[in-house]
Amino acid sequence: MSGFLETWHRWCAASGALRFVDINLRGTGQVMFQNNPITGALFLIAIAWGSLAGDAPEVLIGGLLGLVSATLTALWLRVDKEGLAAGLYGYNGILVGLALPTFLPPSALLWCYVVLGAGVSVVAMLGTVNVTRTWRVSALTFPFVLTTWVLLLAAFAFSGLSGNVPPFSAEIEPLEPGASNPLDLAGFLAGILKSISQVFLKGNGVSALLFLAGLAASSVPAAMFAVGGAVLAVSSAHLFGAESALISAGLLGFSPVLTAIALGTVFYRPSPRVVAYAALGTLFTVVVQAAMIVAFAPLGIPALTAPFVLTSWLFLLPQQHFASDAGH
Repeated sequence: MSGFLETWHRWCAASGALRFVDINLRGTGQVMFQNNPITGALFLIAIAWGSLAGDAPEVLIGGLLGLVSATLTALWLRVDKEGLAAGLYGYNGILVGLALPTFLPPSALLWCYVVLGAGVSVVAMLGTVNVTRTWRVSALTFPFVLTTWVLLLAAFAFSGLSGNVPPFSAEIEPLEPGASNPLDLAGFLAGILKSISQVFLKGNGVSALLFLAGLAASSVPAAMFAVGGAVLAVSSAHLFGAESALISAGLLGFSPVLTAIALGTVFYRPSPRVVAYAALGTLFTVVVQAAMIVAFAPLGIPALTAPFVLTSWLFLLPQQHFASDAGH
């Protein structure tokens, strides 16, 4: 695989078109912190599989449109070349592009909305980086969350986009602890897989396996922490008595999966101490996820990855206590 990457790098150095493709592939991989074009390609295949299997090709189209629009906006704004080449200005854009067609009905204006949102996510990324660097934490997916929240709320007022309450997923429905039932093995495994695939707003087991393959192609520890985070999220959510339907759909596990990867492999180097710290952060993300679902239900918008962002920021602030475990 390293041989292929070396060849790919040579091709990209000789072709502007391939460099653009490479940037977009890396931007896709950066949703899970992976600066690897092979990972990005496998992630895109997973998104395509989940979108087509769910009879929602508009979600795939939206993701690709958001990704390319964000990259073009970053080029237009003359962002730093290193960050651009690593795909750091594309991952929020693809998430915006996946989210809007998921929660809003397809229309001609929707695609304009996707382009607008993807472009603004780059501006939000630049602004967030300026603020968060003071505390030495990353912007994470906050630009995606902020931009998408605003766009979804505004959709209530725009008849060309919706005009009525958008058909958001069951994630925004008030939690009903009484709906908690014993999870059978199938439901438990489905919850683990879909916790991984729901990072990209896909509730599909095959897509989850492709996402894991993409993670492993770049970082085996990242893939292991993704699985471990999903297992911990599903187990703890069920122990706390959350709705079984939400657990098996992965809607209480996708933010914890991101937290596990971030704390376990990205910002700190894996060690027994870091594993325990990442587990604590993952558990708390489940609580924050449930809290935000309840808090945002009256607004009619989903929590998205905000629980991951808030919890990761909280657990990254005490960095001085993990100086010897600091990652890249």
